Amino acid sequence: MLNPSDSIVDWVVKTVPTMGAGWCPPGMLGIGIGGSAEKAMILAKESLMEPIDLHALRARGPANRLEELRLEIFDKVNALGIGAQGLGGLSTVLDVKILDFPTHAASLPVAMIPNCAATRHAHFTLDGSGPAKLEQPDLASWPDVQWMPSPTARRVNVDTLTPAEVETWQAGERLLLSGTILTGRDAAHKRIQEMLALGEPLPVDFRNRIIYYVGPVDPVRDEVVGPAGPTTATRMDKFTRTMLSQTGLIAMIGKAERGPVAIEAIRDHKAAYLMAVGGAAYLVSKAIRGARVVAFEDLGMEAIYEFDVKDMPVTVAVDARGTSVHQTGPREWQQRIGKIPVATL
Repeated sequence: MLNPSDSIVDWVVKTVPTMGAGWCPPGMLGIGIGGSAEKAMILAKESLMEPIDLHALRARGPANRLEELRLEIFDKVNALGIGAQGLGGLSTVLDVKILDFPTHAASLPVAMIPNCAATRHAHFTLDGSGPAKLEQPDLASWPDVQWMPSPTARRVNVDTLTPAEVETWQAGERLLLSGTILTGRDAAHKRIQEMLALGEPLPVDFRNRIIYYVGPVDPVRDEVVGPAGPTTATRMDKFTRTMLSQTGLIAMIGKAERGPVAIEAIRDHKAAYLMAVGGAAYLVSKAIRGARVVAFEDLGMEAIYEFDVKDMPVTVAVDARGTSVHQTGPREWQQRIGKIPVATL
């Protein structure tokens, strides 16, 4: 709830960096202005249903104040240098959508919802004649993705991984993991912490292992596992020191950045945090050749699985020295962007 004299642009530019990279940039920002706090949030969500057309808007020029706001916010947010997956770059947002509504003159409700580039939604109208029927999308409309491992990436056999090898990884380095890794999200970490506090033995040996923050979707037909994209890693920050100090874990895989508490624990234990690509859950699952539950089956998708992976692509996001690419990347790109003429942004 801003004051009427406050700058919406300044609020957006200040707020976007605090969202981290868990929303899988680049994507869209949906902004609602006016009404009440609740109405502004609904407007922000509704705005995201519109097609991406920012570049067409720039080409024809703004026709009103809202379109001027869209362009101003687009340029200033991209100048932050956050970039794809928060690793730094020119493209943090692909479009900015704004809807407004009348409101009391003494208040300025504003809501913002980030939306990843996948931005999946379907549009239909219920007219009373029966259920809406939607045609299955033609897969020919999508690019034919033929991903191949980079020849410059380092191949890592996780079954023979040692702390000494983890210490050689450099922040920003690309790895291809092969072997068996464990999984675990919030519920599993909470239970592990409780068991350790009670002095109970853990059902899984984490020594010199990697844990992947994921809750895989059930497989369909001949799939080994369903979509298995990483979950936001900061939710596990409060468990990181315990996991590294009491279980023998040496590396973690997740989505987006780690907070200062986790980075400190990673540095102290000379471990590493690896980042998988957020928003590409189906493609990530293609690297998984086998999956079985090994503990906490009652937790459903949050059970601990053992994945057999082949050339699973990850980036070293925090190395054993505590260097985080989510800090160094955007900082480097902010410096670069400051030297790029505005007309080319």
